[in-house]
Amino acid sequence: MNTAAPDAARIAEQYIAVWNETDAERRLKLLETHWSADARYVDPVMQGSGHAQISALVGGVHQRYPGFRFKLKGQADAHGEHLRFSWTLGPSGAEDLVEGTDFVQLESGKLRAVTGFLDKVPVGA
Repeated sequence: MNTAAPDAARIAEQYIAVWNETDAERRLKLLETHWSADARYVDPVMQGSGHAQISALVGGVHQRYPGFRFKLKGQADAHGEHLRFSWTLGPSGAEDLVEGTDFVQLESGKLRAVTGFLDKVPVGA
């Protein structure tokens, strides 16, 4: 058993914090703190590499869905350098419209690669 397993809940919360940060400068600082310099992100809709590109992807989500917030759904799970968790996205105080599951590869405790899947997407979203 790996006694050095990552703190799945903490890492998932830090990940969600990046996606909820609307200020580009603060978002970039979060990425620099919690993601490796050569980090990669890919999902069925978009992809990017490095802090600046990933920050721009997040900024695009905020432009498309102003006022929407990401929240963790259920509990994060980890083994070794791998992590998975599900999330929801919707307007503050209203029903979540989008749901997804992300699979993360860590490197020295930082996010190195994220592969996202969209589990629920409304028509026209």
